[in-house]
Amino acid sequence: MMHLKRRIHLNGLFFAMLGLAQLTCAQELAALSEKDYLGEVPIVLSVSRLPQRLDEAPGAVTILDRQMIRMSGARDVADLLRLVPGFRVSTSFESNTPQGSYHTSLSDYSNHVQVMVDGRSVYSPYMQGGTGTGLQTVAIEDIERIEVLRGSNSAAYGARAFLGTINIVTRDTVDTQGVQAQVASGENGIQDALVRLGWGDDRARFRLTADRRADHGLSGASGPDRVNRVNLRADLRTSPADQVELRAGQTVIDAGVGFSDQEGNDVRTRSMDTSFVQLDWRRSLGPDEDLAVQFSHTTETISDKFPYRPIAGVTISFGGRANNDNLMLQHTLRKGADLRLVWGGELRRESLVSRPLYNTDAEFATDFVRLFGNAEWRLHKDLVLNAGGMFERGNVSGDHLSPRVMLNWHLTEGHTLRYGLTRAIRPPSTYEKSGNVRYYLNGTLLDSTTVARGNVGPELVLSREIGYLGEFPRLGLNLDVRVFEEDVRDYIKSFNYALPGSGGNNQAVDFRNGEDFNIHGVEYQIKWQPWRDGQLIFNQSLVDNSQSVSGTYSPRPFHSMGLMLMQKLPQGVEASLMYYQVDASHFPGTDAQAPAMSRIDFRLAKALHLGSRRGEISLVVQNLGPSYQDFLPSFYFRQQAYVMLKLEN
Repeated sequence: MMHLKRRIHLNGLFFAMLGLAQLTCAQELAALSEKDYLGEVPIVLSVSRLPQRLDEAPGAVTILDRQMIRMSGARDVADLLRLVPGFRVSTSFESNTPQGSYHTSLSDYSNHVQVMVDGRSVYSPYMQGGTGTGLQTVAIEDIERIEVLRGSNSAAYGARAFLGTINIVTRDTVDTQGVQAQVASGENGIQDALVRLGWGDDRARFRLTADRRADHGLSGASGPDRVNRVNLRADLRTSPADQVELRAGQTVIDAGVGFSDQEGNDVRTRSMDTSFVQLDWRRSLGPDEDLAVQFSHTTETISDKFPYRPIAGVTISFGGRANNDNLMLQHTLRKGADLRLVWGGELRRESLVSRPLYNTDAEFATDFVRLFGNAEWRLHKDLVLNAGGMFERGNVSGDHLSPRVMLNWHLTEGHTLRYGLTRAIRPPSTYEKSGNVRYYLNGTLLDSTTVARGNVGPELVLSREIGYLGEFPRLGLNLDVRVFEEDVRDYIKSFNYALPGSGGNNQAVDFRNGEDFNIHGVEYQIKWQPWRDGQLIFNQSLVDNSQSVSGTYSPRPFHSMGLMLMQKLPQGVEASLMYYQVDASHFPGTDAQAPAMSRIDFRLAKALHLGSRRGEISLVVQNLGPSYQDFLPSFYFRQQAYVMLKLEN
């Protein structure tokens, strides 16, 4: 009965907001035209490496724009992924950091999606290709938009773009001049802060941002959790034809993890320190041609150790360090009115050292040589063909070709059909190939957990999709539908095997290509502007996945839904409501079934004008409904509220 009352209350809140918005905007509706509802077709940058109209890109893309990001009340990027069809999201810091997974089950690392920040890959070689730390790279206040390609994209970005690409695009320095400061404080120990300074002129502009995200973590977990970041960006115009962009930053994540009743996973604070430098140079070779070079270097240092209580003097450690270096050359050109081309190459090296994980101080290095290209060919004024791919040579995974063909047909103005085929790979991580975790006391082997034998190869996915993009100006509505089938082959799974002399129970864990499965279904997203100052964004994903998550639970369909309502009100007031629900699934942190969950967030904000300064004060309530389980059965996301004050000059 209590749940029913709560649901009635939440429904009442939703319809009250809707009624208030209608009352506020009713007098404006008669004066609106179709142009008021729909602007230009968005341009996406990270699908084929060519700037393309959304209705001509080779894939289904969700764009989380600046307005959505600001009005969501989300405190990190993982939380925003609830607005993308097909994503499962966790806010836990237990195994990694908050993360998201597209179509496949959440895992400790969710390493089947490529994450980039301004075109730089930020997945973690140390964390088995995991994306959680990469999602924490920049302050959410510095993000202009997030482009999420829903589907395979190894054709453009190689090894890790197996089932999706997330490109976080930071704000231009011209839009962040001056000083900004903001603080947030609230329940569950929320203490966030940010200071940003922007300066410069047309020849050179700079931005320096330092921020902190802090709270007590999930109920039942061993928080607190702290994310401290500093990021620098410099945009330099060195000549009329040349532009240089320099980015550098550091993120330190200190998270409380472990359990007091688990001797091999005791309570402690794990620290993950990631620093990077990125240099981009672009030269315009003419009105239809340009050249781009990018170099980046990233270093990860993980400190994760604790005393093993049963034996005095024994310390368990999972720490180590990793580096990755990337050099990319890209050439873009137009040949006539109907053909655009992009091609280039990459050299990438990933290296890591960790005696606790590999039983040696030797360095493990993975080298990639990549050649990529894509042609956008206008066969007819209403037919656009994207064809291309990537050839990738890895010293561990061998040679692979990841092609893609996509045809976009503009049926009439504002209505586009899309059909395409894609092939993608994910090579095994260093840990899946060479992990060797052993425990010694005074030189005597006590036990071995993971001892990989190296007999594991890349995973493969073959994707087919039909898409539809529609604009309905009279209704103020945009519709994006994707019908898909993804055949996954040689999926990597762990298993136990007998290993005499390995200590303990004389068994160890290895990895192998253990399963083929099929993912198919439909997902769609709707953007509806029923009046000038209101917008409703809705998405739903209906997925049937035959993947056997564990030996206990059989495959089952997975459905998810997300909704966001944004409304501008008089006197500089804005309100927004977010809703997210997913069906029952599987906990990534244990062999147990996770129940269905839902969550409602509410944000109310008012603009401030203090002389020459602008600002905003906002109230955010996350999870208006009952607590829900996250990552483990004992972890709960409870209701929490915080107030944020922002000032800028």
